[in-house]
Amino acid sequence: MRPSVLFEDRTHAGRELAGELLALRASEPIVFALPRGGVPVAAQAARALHAPLEVLMVRKLGAPRNRELAVGALAEDGTAIVDTALAARVGLRRADIEGLLAREQRELRRQVARFRDEFDPVDVRGRTVLVIDDGLATGLSDLAAVRALRARRAAPIIVAAPVGSPEAVRMLRGEADEVICVRIPRELLGVGRWYRDFSPVSDEEVLALLAEAGTPLPEAGRED
Repeated sequence: MRPSVLFEDRTHAGRELAGELLALRASEPIVFALPRGGVPVAAQAARALHAPLEVLMVRKLGAPRNRELAVGALAEDGTAIVDTALAARVGLRRADIEGLLAREQRELRRQVARFRDEFDPVDVRGRTVLVIDDGLATGLSDLAAVRALRARRAAPIIVAAPVGSPEAVRMLRGEADEVICVRIPRELLGVGRWYRDFSPVSDEEVLALLAEAGTPLPEAGRED
């Protein structure tokens, strides 16, 4: 095993993360996964905590020549975050950013229809919520999720991930009530580096995991 590998895959990472979260079981949290990569991780945590598993759609705004580099993020409720300094460094102008936001909004609508459809977002007022992703690189997607859930009056809000960069963890601790990671390496060098298998997660895998968790799903075959 390479020294940089911590997890065999997202399922293994979810089990490891779940071990760090067991103390939260008494608070009866709601687990929110960030599709798609966060869902296999969150499914393991939800199972260990006997907690409901929900999805919160957030899309990363990728840089033009490196889609994995997030210059911002957009949540399903319209909450948008843009790192304007980074966007300028990679050559994005205001019009480019507006184009990115419009494109990702369309994908968010597709994901909402695919994964939740007519079901209203769960009521989180005064509830402990866990926001789970497969890793925290810039942390912007998770920050958008935190702000979206804060607007829905969730409290406390805890961000959890198997691995995260020190910069992302520090930023998120400024807005979330707590941030929990199995590992915070000095240099992240990409979330995928810490997984042996970091294959893309399909819509079908997400739907299967949500169904297994008992999450209400759209009717089979319905997709706008």
